[in-house]
Amino acid sequence: MDASGISVVIPVFNGVRYLAEALRSVQAQDMAASEVIVVDDGSTDGCAALVRTDFPTVVYLYQGNAGTGAARNRGVAAATGAFLAFLDADDCWLETKLSLQMAAFRAAPGTEAVFGHIKHFHSPDLGQAARSRIHCPAEAAPGWLPTTMLIRREAFLRVGPFATNWRVGEGVDWVLRARAQGLRAVMLPELVYRRRLHESNKGLTHRQFALDRVRILK
Repeated sequence: MDASGISVVIPVFNGVRYLAEALRSVQAQDMAASEVIVVDDGSTDGCAALVRTDFPTVVYLYQGNAGTGAARNRGVAAATGAFLAFLDADDCWLETKLSLQMAAFRAAPGTEAVFGHIKHFHSPDLGQAARSRIHCPAEAAPGWLPTTMLIRREAFLRVGPFATNWRVGEGVDWVLRARAQGLRAVMLPELVYRRRLHESNKGLTHRQFALDRVRILK
């Protein structure tokens, strides 16, 4: 295991349209990750060819479709770094994400996880009608989500893996469990994450999400 490295885990399911941009945002970091792991959750749209051809240094893993939680867990199991970070295949990091978060760890050595702010954006490929239907908050907000987080590996393992019984909402479930266990976390004031809004977002296309979220909160 790399005693200081950062492992980035990116689950993807039929996300070839946006995956390259997500991977480039990791490569553009002003502090390089030690490894990037793409876990393909049963895609049929060319994700494998994209990663193997255009991003040969990325670790590519394939599994049958089992959901985002299971894909992230597979990536964690394969990771070698002492720190873990998560990115969704249709989103992007700002280039200072990892360096800001590692600086926060150095400033407060007892910290177990560092989060940052998130800002939504309409995907450029959305037509005007879709933009009018999909609400896009104007301001950045604190992102208490696994995808904005950098966490010590041992802290993640203490909280436990992502739940695999939710269609969506496994991130909310994980953060609530982490809080209940007293995870020592810091929220940075800086923007670190950009979440793409498009017509295939699970939170928009899966009506089950609202019910799942209520069940998780209970």
